[in-house]
Amino acid sequence: MANILFIKTSSLGDVVHHMPALTDARKAHPDATFSWLVEEAFAPLVRLHPAVDKVIPVAWRRWRKSLYTPATIAEIQESFRNIRAQQYHEIVDTQGLLRTAILTRAARGRRHGYDASSVREPLASLFYDVRHRVDCNLHAVERNRILSGLALGDTPEGAPDFGLDRSQIGKDGTSRYGVLLHATARPEKQWPDALWIAFAKVFAQRFELVLPWGTEFERTRSEYIAAAVPGTRVPDRAPLDQVAKLIAGAQFVVGVDTGLLHLAAALGVPLVAIFTGSKPGLTGPVGRGRLSILGDDGKPPSVDAVVEAVESIIH
Repeated sequence: MANILFIKTSSLGDVVHHMPALTDARKAHPDATFSWLVEEAFAPLVRLHPAVDKVIPVAWRRWRKSLYTPATIAEIQESFRNIRAQQYHEIVDTQGLLRTAILTRAARGRRHGYDASSVREPLASLFYDVRHRVDCNLHAVERNRILSGLALGDTPEGAPDFGLDRSQIGKDGTSRYGVLLHATARPEKQWPDALWIAFAKVFAQRFELVLPWGTEFERTRSEYIAAAVPGTRVPDRAPLDQVAKLIAGAQFVVGVDTGLLHLAAALGVPLVAIFTGSKPGLTGPVGRGRLSILGDDGKPPSVDAVVEAVESIIH
């Protein structure tokens, strides 16, 4: 029985974009054992995928804040021991960064990755035993599927399947609510507060509107928007599997280009994606649900356009 390790550590959108590759791999290799090396914050979400047999968490985002302290060094050493503890038939790094290539090299088995012309950081290709050329102009989901297929000897077919069952994950109950994903780490991707407030006022009498957050800055912004619109709610911070449950149970999601937007698309929730500082062509949301993508880099959509798009997906 084949023992296969996938390496896709972060960020959230990248992790979601790798899920169809895992679904493909399980279909092609039903008896294989699949492990996934991922950032610890995303491990609860990865465990929701039914094809994952083992999750190996790493904590690079936390380690880099105190890289040279004895406690961090000891934790890094322990993580590398865990990575090396298992012999793998195939190891596939679909991230293509130098740091993930180093993790790939630490694992025991035949190591696959993008070649120098296909990878985000060309030095990473030096760490692989087998290098594969994949068109850089393809969407990230397809690049992951193709690389994984080349590494495992199969050809992915059909629409991407993220392996997430909305009906099984979704929040229990009959409440009608929408989720507003305003938070993003890059300011150029934000939609202005005034536009969020104007939009929320249109729907707050028909739906409870929920504004999740991940950082203190995002919490403050959620509370600012909620204070201006009766009928909105700011939930407590929660791990990603619980956030996935919240999103899966929503009647609709509206969000900017952020990881949770891609999770909503993967779950098939009716979705309006707002692009303001990035282009949706190569990394936009992909899913089987009702989906509307508005705006482009430097061209944010109007409130009226977003309202109209939401009306079209909830009917």
